[in-house]
Amino acid sequence: MKFKDYVLIITINLVTTTLIVSYLTNKNTPGQANVSGVQTGPQAPQVDSMDDHHKPQPAESGVFNSLLGQKAPDFTLENYYGEKVTLSSLLGKNVVLFFNEGLMCYPACWNQIAAFGQDKRFTSADTVTYSIVVDPKKDWQQAVTKMPELSGVPILFDTDISVSQNYGVLSLDSSMHRGQFPGHTYFLIDKQGIVRFTQDDPQMAVRNEELASQLNKI
Repeated sequence: MKFKDYVLIITINLVTTTLIVSYLTNKNTPGQANVSGVQTGPQAPQVDSMDDHHKPQPAESGVFNSLLGQKAPDFTLENYYGEKVTLSSLLGKNVVLFFNEGLMCYPACWNQIAAFGQDKRFTSADTVTYSIVVDPKKDWQQAVTKMPELSGVPILFDTDISVSQNYGVLSLDSSMHRGQFPGHTYFLIDKQGIVRFTQDDPQMAVRNEELASQLNKI
């Protein structure tokens, strides 16, 4: 046999051996895709996209809806001056509660708070109005300095969000930070302490006229 024939045979054997070793190695490697493209080994865990983390929780209005016609949940909260206000002590007066996003909700919520203070229908002898926010009280000094009209109606501070939870306002359509902040929600409570009217307003408008009309009915 000629020398070049030996070389050819050796080359063929080396190529064949290399192909066999490569096939066996790939076959036993976890996570390697097979010929059809189907994963044969363990796959990496699926993670939510960043978009999912920014999706709001679904709106839920069960607690909010259940309060209409019922006795309003009692509470005691501090106002801007550190004075405590208890809802049940206000029996004999109509009470307007405006749960809102507070400092972050500029100008919509600020405009509504200011509008209440400038409207005697909401600050009369038989009607009191409170704006309820979950902001820290100390942070409101800057807001009042920027817009003094905010001091026209009392601000009550629900810093532990317990009152907002009891009134079911943290998961409504108007809330842009569900579970953390109210949005733009109203309660009218009559002189016997019964919730007579509720409204959640995703449009975040000034609703004095609609609310005054409802006050005239109770």
